[in-house]
Formats: sequence, C-alpha cells, structure tokens
Amino acid sequence: EQINYMKDVIITDEEVEYMTNHCIYLPLWYFTFLKGFRFNPDEVSIRQDEQGHLEISVQGKWFSTIMWEMPILSCISELMHTLRGDLERYDAELEYRRAIQKSEAIFGGGLTLGDMGTRRRLSFTHHEAVVKAMSEVYASREWPGKFTGSSNVWLAMKYHISPLGTMSHQLISFEENVSGVFECNFNVMKKFSDVYDGDNGIYLYDCFGDKVFFSNLSKRMAMMYKGLRVDSGSEEEQTEKIIEKYKQLGIDPSTKQVCYSNGLNIDRALEIHRYVDGRVQDSYGMGTFLTCDVTGCEPMNIVLKLTKCRITEKREWHDCVKLSCDLSKTLGRKEKCDYLKSLLK
Repeated sequence: EQINYMKDVIITDEEVEYMTNHCIYLPLWYFTFLKGFRFNPDEVSIRQDEQGHLEISVQGKWFSTIMWEMPILSCISELMHTLRGDLERYDAELEYRRAIQKSEAIFGGGLTLGDMGTRRRLSFTHHEAVVKAMSEVYASREWPGKFTGSSNVWLAMKYHISPLGTMSHQLISFEENVSGVFECNFNVMKKFSDVYDGDNGIYLYDCFGDKVFFSNLSKRMAMMYKGLRVDSGSEEEQTEKIIEKYKQLGIDPSTKQVCYSNGLNIDRALEIHRYVDGRVQDSYGMGTFLTCDVTGCEPMNIVLKLTKCRITEKREWHDCVKLSCDLSKTLGRKEKCDYLKSLLK
C-alpha cells in the first residue's frame, strides 16, 4: 500500500526553486527531469518468508530504481515501529528534550556534524523533531561545533539549513563490472568530478577496502577532492592511513576533510574528534543515533544495495558487491566476494 502511494508523489515548484538555489552543483536540466519523474511501483517486488523475513527487490532503469532507497527503508522502519507499539509509547516532549540535550553535547563538544538519519528513523515526526531541535540549539548562540545540515532535503528546506550528502557505494560497485576492481575507484573519481565540476568532493573510498583505493589514488585526484569518508573499519586506523597517504603525495593533511559516518553515537564521535586532534578537518554524519535512539525502542538493521547490473536488457547480468574495510559489512553474492578478495590479497 505504501509503495503504491509513491506513484502520486511529484516534486513541487517550491522544492525545485529551493534546490536550484541550494544544490548549485545540479544542472538545470536535472530539475526538468525531476518534474517529469514518477515512481513506478511495478519496479518493486515484496516477499516474506515463513520466518517473517522481509525481502524487497527493485528492478528497472538505474535512474529510476536509485530513487527508491530512501522511501522504501524509511517506510519499512516507521511501519515496523508502529507494529511494535513504539509510536504509541512515544513521548514527544521527552524525546524533544533528549534531542536538545544531544544537540548541546554535539555542538558544545566541538563536533562538525550533519543529520543522515532518514533511512532508519523511528518516524517522520520524530525525525523532524530532531532536526528542529538541532536547528534551534545551533542558532541559539555561538558554539565550538558546527551544524552542517540534513541529508533530508525537505527538512533542510523547511528549517533553512543546508542539504548535505556524499555519495553511494553503488556507483563504485557498478563500475567494478566495467573497469575492474583495481581501476574502478580511479575511474569513478574522475567521472564524479567531471559531472559535478569539483563540487560534492567527499569520496566514499571503502567499497573494496582501503588498500586498493590508496594504491591508485593520484595526487591530482587527492588535490581535486575535498576529502574522504570513513564508513567502515577502525576510525583510528583509517585516520592514520589517510594522513600517511596525503603526506606521501605531498599534501598537508590538515587541509583535507575526513567525514566519519560508521554507525556513530555522540560519545564515539567525541572520542574520534579528540584522537584526530586537528590533524585533519574531521566532520561527522550521524543517522540512527539521532533519529531512532528513542526510549524503549530497538532500531532496525536494514539496507537496500545494488546486487546486479547489466548494460542493456539484452546483456547478461553481473553481480555487484561491496567488501568494505569491515567483514561484517560485506554485501553481495559470496562467490563474487570471495573472487574479488582473492584478487586483492
């Protein structure tokens, strides 16, 4: 039912005007495309096994299927929390006070941080309350930290904050099938910078682990990109590897940004901030801990990832996988994962 509702969702003139002014890296023709875009529920297949495990697959043209991740995951999360009774028990006043306290701890602790909590939020209502609290706290006085905005563009528009985001693993996962595991990061970096003309310069580098990425990171690309995003592995170890690589390339690490986003809470983010100690420009993307850390509520562990691709409808399917710097975050068909791991030894 929720999936079928999506066919009636259209972008408004107000939203297009906002994005035109705040997402300047997007070409004007893209807004023309968005005005004509409609979700196609026929692309979505839903299955539940006897144990109650829910499996959702989306198949279609990439420009269309890529739009489904956020609405599907946020709908599943809110529906599950509704069925569990979490929304019935939800104390709006209590949770708003907690969001205020969290915001004060974040900005008072000197963290540069943005909301990335749409996918696994408790509900839209709670998500909005969190963004409202963060916006109000940040605007209330000068803080050592900085509120960089929200990856939820609608909430960013409503609360007059910056829309933010980096990139998805699926672009690199797809490119591996085109140019191979050793060259895919380099080629994606080039294509991405060409499309966005140097904007959106935080690169998500861990799709196939850090070793293969650092092995072909050129000085030109390192200079072109503002920084890197750490989404798996030990943050301390990854920080040292990043700093060392920049130094090898003759780049001052303190001029580069590193965005940490691997399932963080405030205490962990503050720990990383102290560890970094100004050696790089550290920033943080926080999701579930902001939008689903609610009294008596257990967040869901759900993802929607690219699993197969083909260049045309007449070509064969190819497996798409993600290895990351963390064995627990490996996703994709085991045979393909094992094959790539053998190449990367």
